[in-house]
Amino acid sequence: MNGLVLLGLVAVLFVCAYLFYGRYLVKTWGIDPNAKTPAQEFEDGVDYVPSNKWRVFAHQFSSIAGAGPVTGPVMALMFGWLPAVLWIVVGGIFFGAVHDFGALYASVKSKGKSMGQIVEQYIGKTGKRLFFLFCWLFCMIIIAAFADMVSGTFNGFSTTGARLTPNGSAASISIFYVVGAILFGWVVRKAKLNGWKQVVLGVVFVLAMLALGIAFPVFFSKQVWTYLVFAYIFFAAISPIAFMKQPRDYLTTFLFVGMIIAAVFGVVVSNPTITAPAVTSWQPVKGTYLFPTLFVTIACGAVSGFHSLVSSETSSKQIANEKDMLQVGYGAMLLESMLAVLVIVVVGSLPSLASNGVLNKQLASLALADGATPFTKFAAGVTGLVDQLGLPQSVGLCVMTMFVSALALTTLDAVSRIARMSLQELVEDNKSLQWLTNKYVATAISLFGGYLLGLGGYQNIWPLFGATNQLLAAMTLITLAVFLKVTGRKGAMLYVPMVFMFVVTVSSLCLSIYNIVMKLFVTGGFVFMTDGLQLIFAILLLALGCMVAFKSGKKLVEPQSHSGSSKMAFEARNKD
Repeated sequence: MNGLVLLGLVAVLFVCAYLFYGRYLVKTWGIDPNAKTPAQEFEDGVDYVPSNKWRVFAHQFSSIAGAGPVTGPVMALMFGWLPAVLWIVVGGIFFGAVHDFGALYASVKSKGKSMGQIVEQYIGKTGKRLFFLFCWLFCMIIIAAFADMVSGTFNGFSTTGARLTPNGSAASISIFYVVGAILFGWVVRKAKLNGWKQVVLGVVFVLAMLALGIAFPVFFSKQVWTYLVFAYIFFAAISPIAFMKQPRDYLTTFLFVGMIIAAVFGVVVSNPTITAPAVTSWQPVKGTYLFPTLFVTIACGAVSGFHSLVSSETSSKQIANEKDMLQVGYGAMLLESMLAVLVIVVVGSLPSLASNGVLNKQLASLALADGATPFTKFAAGVTGLVDQLGLPQSVGLCVMTMFVSALALTTLDAVSRIARMSLQELVEDNKSLQWLTNKYVATAISLFGGYLLGLGGYQNIWPLFGATNQLLAAMTLITLAVFLKVTGRKGAMLYVPMVFMFVVTVSSLCLSIYNIVMKLFVTGGFVFMTDGLQLIFAILLLALGCMVAFKSGKKLVEPQSHSGSSKMAFEARNKD
């Protein structure tokens, strides 16, 4: 399959989806450009910060993209590129983008409430507690997986003790990136820069940080980087969002766009052929089946429950005008889906790039090695594709490694804050547990749980992460359907996605529990710190997810009286 043709076809489909289906949702649910948004009503300079739509878009996209649209699609290639692309396209348009936009919409229309608080308002307090407990446990899984990825990517030494310059430079760039983001945010606020001036300054900062990082690499072991990463995300979780998170997300968008442009340029110039199989089999790996594995392996890029937390916990508190929600919610998700397809084109073309000499021997051996991570495969592929620019492949690999690791770091920024807020909201009504609402305590406990889960490595966590993530998506879609029904809006477009995702994720979690139990009683190799904790989390999350889905589903099928006036009553209630 020609990679350029596939990429162009998918791009056309996503543009049409945004222009027609996205606008259909806006027209069906209704927005008020003159309404006072939660960011304006509750502005506090910490969480509620009215912002330019591009700045919120940058925050949303950089927070939701993370490592998911690289890791998931690469792992899903075991089923072939065709099932992966079909799920990304269908899921992105009709599942993921609707899910993200719906969560953002419901939160903005509900005074900036998080999904858990929306559950409380429309389903009840028990449902709220279950939802927040689920979200908190889920956030710890994300922290564990992505922190391990980042620390492994920054590891400055090989197994033989030799220095890994690309990793050291990528780590150094990331350090300069954090400091630079804080400085960039301060300059923008002091000088009140907007528009092209802010863009130019952002590009200058990004280029300067790249140059400094390449010139001064740092070499620490993976264990040291693990401690540093957790120290960083603790700081990110407790600091005002405008201090570091928002400017960092803004600058990260330049990296995302640069990476996508570089990859697209490479695809256009090299015109690679996808030589990975179109379809392999229903069971390419022992114990792994296309259903439900494909649909939980590719989460980010198709549909991801984590996105609802970003939409309702942070982005909704920055929206300055309701008309910005389509671009921020629906548009950011489609861009992530486009990135996921781009990853498949690049990685699916690696064998042909190696055989044609586009990749030098070092890059080819690195990318095609059995233990190569999705990060390494994608970074090496893009580096080879943009070789026509004259950039040395050693430098290109360093820059691309940093770009991809930035995806995971931005997710860690967001999820550490969301974990802290989920725990705070979980215990806010319990007087005996008020000490947990302290942001320092809530953050420390959440990160410690993530640290323990991460001891077994991200490879052991990813299947559980995928299933839990998609179960959260199913719960969110059910909650949104209840919200739309109670407020007198049409929600039929959510019914198929929510039922499908619920069946997929319950099947996947049950399969994960079965496999872990088999390790304990039959095949052997059971380790409590990894398998034991995962088993406990899987059972808890499955039970919590089913309970929330049951309560939400029960509310959804209850007869709704006076539905014609529900929307008016809801709007009046939220103006009080």
